[in-house]
Amino acid sequence: MTTVVKLGGSVITDKERDETLDGRALDRAADHIADASTDDLVVVHGGGSFGHPHADEHGVSTTDGTQDADGALAIHGAMTTLNRFVVERLRERDVPALPVHPLSAAARADAARLSLPTDQVSTMLGEGFVPVLHGDVVAHEGKGVTVLSGDEIVTHVGKAIGADRIGVCSTVPGVLDADGDVIPRIDAFGDVADALGGSDATDVSGGMAGKVRELLALDRPASVFDLDGLDAFLAGERPGTTIE
Repeated sequence: MTTVVKLGGSVITDKERDETLDGRALDRAADHIADASTDDLVVVHGGGSFGHPHADEHGVSTTDGTQDADGALAIHGAMTTLNRFVVERLRERDVPALPVHPLSAAARADAARLSLPTDQVSTMLGEGFVPVLHGDVVAHEGKGVTVLSGDEIVTHVGKAIGADRIGVCSTVPGVLDADGDVIPRIDAFGDVADALGGSDATDVSGGMAGKVRELLALDRPASVFDLDGLDAFLAGERPGTTIE
């Protein structure tokens, strides 16, 4: 069984302070992953306080780009630093994690056409590794580089490799309604649009609304949960909100 799980940037970093890791939360996530009995696992992580502030500073988002190489390197460099932290914490627990950097492989011809080869991910899985991808900037025709969010990577990779289970670990126990209660199941974005707001901190990739839109585009169920639900998800359960 192949599983793709995303660790939200807000989960593993302190989004109130630039380029600040939440070491305790990352350790918890790494412990859950190390203890999981999943056969084939792909990890994706968001940008949190590493990528998002740089992207915001340079006016780069999923739709707005830059042709300034210094700006692109600032965003990418922050993301590879965070990726190194994630891989190192997993390796400390004997998880055979290896980094995969989207900037080196992905490109957009337009907003609707993403090219992100996944042969390396499939081959890594076949060789017993755990690929660790991350949100990044990618070449975008006519715009220089734009942001490729971790949420979009989750859905693209999940489809491409035929993942059986897809999960997004967020800072909340699921998608919340207007009263702050977890919505058990979402079948259409219109059903929850009024309840979904943006992130409290700088986020150039759409917040919870962006996550829900991406996961609804999948042709299989996905789960949104918090760090307390990560071990249950990796054990085969469906904590939090199911989106399909």
